[in-house]
Amino acid sequence: MDPLTPDEIARYQRHILLPEVGGAGQQKLKAARVLVIGAGGLGAPVLQYLAAAGVGTIGIADDDRVSLSNLQRQVIHDTGTIGELKTQSAADAIARLNPHVRVIRFEERFSTETAARHLAGFNLVVDGSDNFDTRYAAADAAELARLPLVTGAVGRFDGSVTTLKPYEADANGTLNPGYRDLFPTRPPEGLIPACAETGIIGALTGVIGTLMAMEVIKLITGNGEPLIGRLLLYDGLAARFDTIRYRRKRARAAAE
Repeated sequence: MDPLTPDEIARYQRHILLPEVGGAGQQKLKAARVLVIGAGGLGAPVLQYLAAAGVGTIGIADDDRVSLSNLQRQVIHDTGTIGELKTQSAADAIARLNPHVRVIRFEERFSTETAARHLAGFNLVVDGSDNFDTRYAAADAAELARLPLVTGAVGRFDGSVTTLKPYEADANGTLNPGYRDLFPTRPPEGLIPACAETGIIGALTGVIGTLMAMEVIKLITGNGEPLIGRLLLYDGLAARFDTIRYRRKRARAAAE
């Protein structure tokens, strides 16, 4: 791993002071290559905190442009970037925040067809997309590529986050669950309306996106217990967190 420069040592001093991170952990962050799917409500805080933490290479996959209605929650963008590609707006914001971070832009939607190209060269994936097609594509592609995936979702006043490593086994030798063990099938079209139809409280995406960034940092540095086999739920109106455990389906485990 590349050594930290004097500027990086000063920038990440509060990380380095932590025994759980230290200089070695900060070097791991510098060497990490993380693909973030979506530069919207969830992607915004993920990108900001990963860049601030010193993740060395960040990929951004998004085909959308910044609109005025985004700015209530997509805080990596601002009024001056309306009309710009979100990948460009986010990359410029990251450059202002931390010039040590390299950004790779994919100005297209993540899909089954683009997955191989998008995942090449990355060692961790974050899914901050807002639709089930992309979530299933990301989960399937990350599992096939044997890459950890942190995925989150939000709606109105509540959200969730989990971490997936279905290609590995737990301490008992049982394969970890995948996204399809948690959500076996897509919900019927129209059952879960988009935020453009129902609204969403802006700060919620900050809560869930920051939790997703924390999961990424834990995975990179090897600290703590990632949310593998656990779905963390947040109810913003009640100010309550709950955790649901889920397992690999027996049929899938037996088949493999």
